[in-house]
Amino acid sequence: MYRSGLTELEVVLAVAKRRGFRAAATDLNMSTTAVSNAVAGLEARLGTRLFHRTTRSVSLTEAGQRFIEQIEPAVADIQQAMQNLHEDPARPTGTLRINSSLGAALMVFQPILLKFLNRYPGMTVDIVTEGKMVDIIAEGFDAGLRQGTRVPRDMIRVPITPNIQRVVVGSTDYFSTHPEPDAPEDLADHACIRARLPGGESSPWAFIRDEQTFTLDVLGPLVLDAPQLMVEAVRQGVGLAQVPQWYVQEDLEEGRLIQVLAPFTPDAPGLSLYYAGHRHIPPGLRSLIDLIHEQAGHFSF
Repeated sequence: MYRSGLTELEVVLAVAKRRGFRAAATDLNMSTTAVSNAVAGLEARLGTRLFHRTTRSVSLTEAGQRFIEQIEPAVADIQQAMQNLHEDPARPTGTLRINSSLGAALMVFQPILLKFLNRYPGMTVDIVTEGKMVDIIAEGFDAGLRQGTRVPRDMIRVPITPNIQRVVVGSTDYFSTHPEPDAPEDLADHACIRARLPGGESSPWAFIRDEQTFTLDVLGPLVLDAPQLMVEAVRQGVGLAQVPQWYVQEDLEEGRLIQVLAPFTPDAPGLSLYYAGHRHIPPGLRSLIDLIHEQAGHFSF
């Protein structure tokens, strides 16, 4: 028999998320009839229809949308509180969902995330990488991972790394046919590999002169949205790129790539983990934060 109370609200949330009774029933391990009856019963008590129903689709009414927005955070907090009663804070379990840029995830993967998984084998880390910023609360993430300057102001920020060294690099093959630039303005005579910003436009390169930072719109044959691809293009002699030194440290040490314009290249902001301050912090996220604090000062990018 169907249980009323919190489960009833969980059913409504599942139907809204899956936009269908059958899919929600599968997620909840309930029959479709039980799910339908739960929604109908709640609508009857509220005196308001929450869903538009047709033979082909299920969608929220305006009142249903408002209801979902109000109850979703509260239900999540209650579910977490119930789970916490059965969890050992020293041995967290469950799934930690993190939204990150690809570059940020790569930088912290070995020194933070792998260490976290080794220390807490009951945890699963689910990372979604994308260039654009998202609302981590609305998208169901526990935390985000970005450069500190990109963290929304209403979030709590946990610094992970100091500022990240940027470099302008080219391959030995490229410089065998092109002179090394002596100043940023010389890049007008070079092929530059640019990064694509989340909005679609190419990113300008950052420089510093007389303690004043400025940007320069460079030109070149490639615009890419993954730093690994940019580095590979540089290795193949396509042109120059401005990237975090972390990506090319081994190439520089072994002489495959050459750094130029070092006096003009400023550091990039360091990475930070961030999360919503008004919500309960699950044990897994708390343990990750503690690990980040433990590793403070051990990073050099």
